[in-house]
Amino acid sequence: MIRNILSLTGLIAHIWLHAQTNDTAFSAEIARHREHYKQEFLTEPRSPLKAIDTAFLDFFPADPAWRVVTRFERTPDAPPFDLPTYSGLTRRYQKYGVLHFDIAGKPQQLSVYQNLTLIQQEAYKDHLFLPFKDHTNGDSSYGGGRYFDLSRADISAGNTLILDFNKCYNPWCAYSDGYNCPIPPAENHLELAVEAGEKNFKGEKKH
Repeated sequence: MIRNILSLTGLIAHIWLHAQTNDTAFSAEIARHREHYKQEFLTEPRSPLKAIDTAFLDFFPADPAWRVVTRFERTPDAPPFDLPTYSGLTRRYQKYGVLHFDIAGKPQQLSVYQNLTLIQQEAYKDHLFLPFKDHTNGDSSYGGGRYFDLSRADISAGNTLILDFNKCYNPWCAYSDGYNCPIPPAENHLELAVEAGEKNFKGEKKH
């Protein structure tokens, strides 16, 4: 009996240590992703932020629970449409597909889109765009919603896609006026609080 208890205790300790190691590796991965994200502001000519401003970027703590496996459903016959932006202009998009997933046991879905002008460029021919809103907007995160940049290559042969909400980011309109930031369509409004990814900018918005 004592030997069995010791074996069980050892197994529990092993599982706990493995989980802790995985969490540490995940946090390190997200930290690297966010550092790269900050550096991209410094190399983009039209960037709304300078090096000093990146200190005011803020994020929810990395949480592997917000890294979800989704089932991708293609929508090949979706008609093109004009997606409005916060500047008042529109951009031509087409729905490429829908991601189906569960959060806390409840089914959710988000649509992914292609910018019909952008995909004409070789560098962006596989680019997919996912804008969304959730219940943190206007509170702990930017009121205008947040974005994902994805690729057709992210979709596996089994039609699954890993969606890591720890990597969702703010549109440039969160930092400065004068940008054409797409407004997340109503079908991409999640009825829950996504406490992951980028939070409100802590610096002053440029006008």
